[in-house]
Amino acid sequence: MKLLTFKADGELKSGIATDKGVIDVAAAGLALGIDAPTTVAGLSDGLDKLKSLVDKVQGGETWLHDESSLTLGPCVSNPGKIICVGLNYAKHAAESNMPIPTSPVLFSKFNNSLAGHREDVPLIDKVASQFDYEVELCVAIGKTARNVSEADALSYVAGYCTANDLSVRDLQMRTSQWLLGKTSDKFFPIGPYLVTADEVGDPQTLRLTCTVNGETRQNSNTSDMVFSVAQLVSYCSTYFTLEAGDLITTGTPEGVAMGMPNQPWLKKGDVVEVEVEKLGKLTNTMV
Repeated sequence: MKLLTFKADGELKSGIATDKGVIDVAAAGLALGIDAPTTVAGLSDGLDKLKSLVDKVQGGETWLHDESSLTLGPCVSNPGKIICVGLNYAKHAAESNMPIPTSPVLFSKFNNSLAGHREDVPLIDKVASQFDYEVELCVAIGKTARNVSEADALSYVAGYCTANDLSVRDLQMRTSQWLLGKTSDKFFPIGPYLVTADEVGDPQTLRLTCTVNGETRQNSNTSDMVFSVAQLVSYCSTYFTLEAGDLITTGTPEGVAMGMPNQPWLKKGDVVEVEVEKLGKLTNTMV
């Protein structure tokens, strides 16, 4: 199931993308008498209710919308935590002139960095110049996880989405702490969809790509991760509680601008498209 958010009446609403259009979950649930969840926190127990909404679509209902007419928001709109993983692909560590980690390298972004599909991303070029792209597989947690085993970890995942962990390298590398270069406004686009885990299957077999103005910059597979999704969920839950709606974005493969000899930093007008297999293509323009 492909879940999304869209802007209407001054707020973000929860939707389901179907062949017949996007279902407004709250409006459809009210019309059909189905108490369907409108947040990631409700997916663990409410997935069957969302499937019931999809099954009842006839076409033409007032709560059914043409996706092309909608302004999409970030597919998870209010995560409690955004946990990022650095250097999680061996070739990316090499191009960054850093050793392959022996433990996951964790840092965070804040919710101000969230953006949606087709949303413009502002470059803070008055204070920095080295703007970079990073295609990533992002994981949405579906239920409270604490001290979970690697074997059980994927059962705590609600779904997956495509992410772009945009970075400001000259700010990121200014100090030993990466936060300043990672959490600029709208520097974490996610979407267009949150695809439920049951439709994705094994998260370690997914192709990732990134293009800038149509030129391929990154082309890899999640099988090359140093630490798998299951390992990352288990590792994080060992040290702090993961809650429904939390996001873990799992690192980027080689091909970032920082690792290229000519370092082709992003500039105003550049169109960045990142895609993870099965999850959809996420497009943003730098402004």
